[in-house]
Order: sequence, then C-alpha cells, then structure tokens
Amino acid sequence: MKIVVVSDTHGRIEEFVDEVKNFKKVDLIIHLGDYVEDGLNIENKTGIRTVMVKGNGDFFYPEYKEDDILEIEGKRIFLTHGHRYNVRYGIDNLLYKGEEVKADLILFGHTHVSTFFEESGIIVMNPGSPSMPRGLSRKKTFGIIDISDKINIKIIELK
Repeated sequence: MKIVVVSDTHGRIEEFVDEVKNFKKVDLIIHLGDYVEDGLNIENKTGIRTVMVKGNGDFFYPEYKEDDILEIEGKRIFLTHGHRYNVRYGIDNLLYKGEEVKADLILFGHTHVSTFFEESGIIVMNPGSPSMPRGLSRKKTFGIIDISDKINIKIIELK
C-alpha cells in the first residue's frame, strides 16, 4: 500500500496537490493537521481518500480527533499532530505514547521539519511541511510510505 503523508500545509496545498497528481498510484493520503480543511480540499482535488487528525491550529473542527490509530497491512500506525506531546522539545513523550498503543509506526508533524528514524523497534516519521518549512534546510517536504511485509519511508522534496 502506498501512502502519502503531509502535515502543516497552513492553507497552501497547490504545489503538493500537483505533485501527488503525478504519482502513478496512491492508496491513501494522511494529513497530520494544521489545517484540517486542507485535508478535505486535498481529498476533493486528488480523488484520493484522506485521513486527517487535527493540529493546534484546528480550533473549529471538534469532530476531528487529535490522535488516531490505523491498522494497515498488519501494521499499527499512530497519527498525531504532535503538539500534545511537546515534540518541539523532544520526542520522548511521543515515543512513550507509541509504545503504549503498540505502534509499529508513529506519524507526527508540528515542527515543520522532516525526519524519520527507528527507536525501540518503532519507526517514527515527520513529513515536514510542503508550504512553510523550518529547520536548517528549509526544504518543502512530504513523506511517502510503502507498506507490505516491511515499512519503507521516503521524504520527498518539492522543487
């Protein structure tokens, strides 16, 4: 299964949508918050089912969860924006939550900086931001996950 992961679009989705439309097959898009309405617009513009969690900028969407868990291809995926776990100051709280929910993969945003790594048997990924990047490189990014018997992750830079 091919999954595109995006976070922190903040109302600017055009470049991201154009890039996703060029991919041959995407089964699912995950939007990790800031802004939920962008996830709805991405789904409408791409025709690809989009799962969303809300971030710290999504005050007016009480119907969306701040955390969610997906089961895909036998893998347990924990979704969160990250602000509730203070990810700007470290990821220990996030890792503890991932262990608590028995996650194989943790997806989070909030920092606008892309990263992925494995810790304590859990793969952790932040897709960065395709519209408002931060960090040293300040590159506009999103993530791709391929799940079969293994989880493969790539960070994609928008040109």
